[in-house]
Formats: sequence, structure tokens, C-alpha cells
Amino acid sequence: MKKTILFVMLAVMATSVAFAQKPYTVAFYNIENVFDLYNDPDTHDDEFTPEGEKQWNQYKYDHKMKNIERVLFDLASIQRDYPIVIGLSELENRSVLEEIVALPKLAPAKYRICHYDSPDARGIDCSFIYRADVFKLEGSDNIKLVVPGEPDFRTRDLVVMWGTIEGEPFYFLVSHWPSRRGGQFGSAHLREACASQIKALKDSVLAKNPATKFIAMGDFNDDATDASIVEVMGAKGKIKDLKSGDFFNPFNAMLRAGLGTLAYQDSWNLFDNICVTENLVTGSHGELKLQRAPKSKFYGNIFSRPYMIQQEGQYKGYPLRTFVGNNFQNGFSDHLPVYIYIGK
Repeated sequence: MKKTILFVMLAVMATSVAFAQKPYTVAFYNIENVFDLYNDPDTHDDEFTPEGEKQWNQYKYDHKMKNIERVLFDLASIQRDYPIVIGLSELENRSVLEEIVALPKLAPAKYRICHYDSPDARGIDCSFIYRADVFKLEGSDNIKLVVPGEPDFRTRDLVVMWGTIEGEPFYFLVSHWPSRRGGQFGSAHLREACASQIKALKDSVLAKNPATKFIAMGDFNDDATDASIVEVMGAKGKIKDLKSGDFFNPFNAMLRAGLGTLAYQDSWNLFDNICVTENLVTGSHGELKLQRAPKSKFYGNIFSRPYMIQQEGQYKGYPLRTFVGNNFQNGFSDHLPVYIYIGK
């Protein structure tokens, strides 16, 4: 009898420990124009140099770095644990990333870097930083965006990496889709090309191994309900509509609820998305699943603090950006970070 009671107690304790395990955080952040101080003759980075229009100097650069550090550390403080994967966009090169991961409040995470130089005209790239103690990297690559009929079109590459988390296969993609310059509809075919390429890549990865959990994140320059994401990429907004291999976009419901990550003409957009495949939502393969934050009805999350928001003036209520025109605001970014939780 005593052995039976002891066995039950141990089983209850083991179950409690399992439920107490914190979920992992996966995040994306458009850090807005993080350039070094040097002129690159091969790119259009001139305005972000000491002699350029924005008089980009060591003082401004150091403040930008401190602001990035503050946001990412405060994001980590929610779970009292550093995110395991962070996708970043709008940074100039690897040296900038090396300085970010070495910032005093981020250095304890021992982040590693996945970065490739892209053909973007301004020289800005997408990248990942990741915790090698959790995500076991097996490989990475950069993939050029192909726009049908426009072979010379240059923009940010798709950056991908794959490996395992707790032995389960994961595939991460970060991208920064072409902007709406020239109008939303006149430039829509560029973002649709990106969406189509991501869907094809996801389908190819899952065809090889249906257990792979594919996470596509980035600044899509389209809202979570736009055709490029919903129809071309096939990212559904409701779990009940998911079929095997589908993308689920948890930020679709957040946009419909009036939430956003950037403001324009006194309205909010939600361009920053993290889409995941059905197997991470339903648990059809493996044990790791997408999870809600405590007391939240959403599977997606937007990180915002008062210090990240403009408190006065014409842009009151907007994300506090680094510059307005050429006037240095000592801000953070024109975008708010987004994140999801995955766990057992």
C-alpha cells in the first residue's frame, strides 16, 4: 500500500513539473533601419552615414542599440527567459547583429546568428538570432525572391534555417516583403510572388517530412487579412478551417479585433506576422504545440510598452520611431514586435 501511495505521489509531482514548464517564445521584430556608420559603395545607404541627410553618428547608433536591447530584454522578461528564436529585419550587415547579441542584457542568452547579405538596393537584410541550447541548427540558406516577368527585381532574400527543438524537426523562415511603394494594388504582385514562393517552399518541406513544423515570420507589408497572405500563401485565420499542411496565422484574429503593429494615417495595420503549419497547432505530429498566453483569447501576441509609443505631438499613439523625416527621435521602431509561444 505504501509503495502504491508513493508511486501516485511521484506521478503527480512529475505531472506538475511537466505542466509548470514554461513555453518557448519565438519572436519577430522589424528594428527599423539599423545601419553601421560606414558608407557601402555598393548600396544606397548614404543617408545613414555621418555625412548623410540623417547625420547618422556614433551617438545615434549607440542610442539605437540601447533601445533594441531594452525592447528585447523586456520581451524576455515576460517569461523570465530569452526567446529561443528571434527573426529580425531592416539591419545592414552581420557586424550590426554581432553588436546586438553582445549587448550586456542580451549576452547571457548566448545568441548565435543566421545571416546572409541580400541584394536589396539599400543593403538591408533579414536574419535570425537563436539560442543553440534549445534550437539545434542543422542547416540554413538564403533564397532569392523570384518575381515572374521581372528577373532584375532586387529585394531582401528569404532567410531559412532548420533543425530540431526537443528532438522535433522545425523549419524557420524570415522575410521582409516588398513595400507598398507605388500604391498597395500597383505593387501587390510583388508581395504575392513572395507569398507564392513561401507556400511552395512550405509544401516542399512538408512533402519530404510531414512532421516538420514550419514557422514563417516577417514584415509582410500586407495585413493578415489581405489576399497575398490569405489566398496566395494560404494562411487561414481560424483553427477549425485548417487541413493537413495548411498555414495558420494567429494574427488574423488580432487584426480583426482592431489590433496592429504599425500606424499609418491614424489607423493600425498588422504587417508583422508569424504563420505556423497545422501540425504545430493541432499537435498532429510530436508534442510541441502553439499555445495561448495566459488569460489571452489569441494565439498571437504583440509586445508594446508605453515607452515604445509616441506620447505627444502629431504622431501621438503611434510607435515611437527613430526618425521623423531627418529629425532624430531617439525612438525604437515604427513597428512593434510580435511573438508566439510553443510548448508541451
